[in-house]
Amino acid sequence: MATSPESDPIADLLQRSETIAVVGISCNPMRPSHGVSAYMQSHGYRIIPVNPNITECLGEKAYASLLDVPEKIDIVDIFRRPEFVEEVVNQAIQLKVPAVWMQEEVIHEKAAAKARQAGIFVVMDHCILKEHRSRFR
Repeated sequence: MATSPESDPIADLLQRSETIAVVGISCNPMRPSHGVSAYMQSHGYRIIPVNPNITECLGEKAYASLLDVPEKIDIVDIFRRPEFVEEVVNQAIQLKVPAVWMQEEVIHEKAAAKARQAGIFVVMDHCILKEHRSRFR
């Protein structure tokens, strides 16, 4: 599979990104958000947990909202039900995050269009772990 930026924008995004804010992360190792985040962390990405119900996850301090994160975010990875996506996207736009990633079965066309209009790269209904694994095995 080609991995040049011209032919594979997802590979380009994953190669140039360092920090992933995971909105809706769970500390339960049985939850997909935890497993995906642990995988990405094990491949060199800094994971920033975003969940108002936890104080830390995967050895990192958790934040209640994206707006509370004090550092630069490269990708916002969303593990929330579609009805909560627009608020997350609005925060990503406010923070000028370069990319929003909606995990499998997380689909919100209006929020995706709003993000794209703000210049944000959007991936929707795809698993970041699966996309990473398929490109960088």
